[in-house]
Amino acid sequence: MWRASVLTILPDVFPGPLGASLAGKALAAGVWSLDVIDIRTFATDRHRTVDDTPAGGGPGMVMKADVLGRALDDAIAVDSRPRLLLSPRGAPLTQARVEALARDAGVILVCGRFEGVDERVIAGRGLEEVSAGDYVLSGGEIAAMALIDACVRTLTGVMGAAASGDEESFSQGLLEYPHYTRPQVWEGRAIPDVLLSGDHGKIAAWRHAEAERLTRERRPDLWARRHFPPPAGERRK
Repeated sequence: MWRASVLTILPDVFPGPLGASLAGKALAAGVWSLDVIDIRTFATDRHRTVDDTPAGGGPGMVMKADVLGRALDDAIAVDSRPRLLLSPRGAPLTQARVEALARDAGVILVCGRFEGVDERVIAGRGLEEVSAGDYVLSGGEIAAMALIDACVRTLTGVMGAAASGDEESFSQGLLEYPHYTRPQVWEGRAIPDVLLSGDHGKIAAWRHAEAERLTRERRPDLWARRHFPPPAGERRK
């Protein structure tokens, strides 16, 4: 069973959308498990304080190393799963990274809040920072759900057809080709003739060409990496 442990100060938001659709069915079927840990239960004061003012001054608050450290120690125990901190300064989450995480025993996810997490707990507990994108959220919970959902859908038996994910965006370093269904003509726009031809070779070639076109136009960074991959030493697992 693939296991996800989430450390958060907002435990009530889980499972949220992870309890519905494919992920929810897989959770109910025991394909994966979700353990939500309330960081506040590891605070020692009566107010269950998890944050304090930043050293050196400045706006906002910082998550305390001692409280978060205790919460992590409880989650880690004798556990070798990857320990990830959802953070906008982390390495971008990619499909390749998702598939690697899904092949592991699971993940331990720390949802940051406020201005961030005390750097000492990141270093002291070996947290790897991972980013869901180049934007800032109010906390790591939504990013954690996105990461878990991306991993769970790749687990064996979660998607209906074995090949469901083979041609999705990023699966071959390309964005996904356009999709169409009935009616054949809608508001004067017709399904491309090639998709109605019954010629599977031509259909496959058209889809590949469209995937390349969309990637060149919308994600030149992906297109460049596809043709000029980084040196092996710079690639993430």
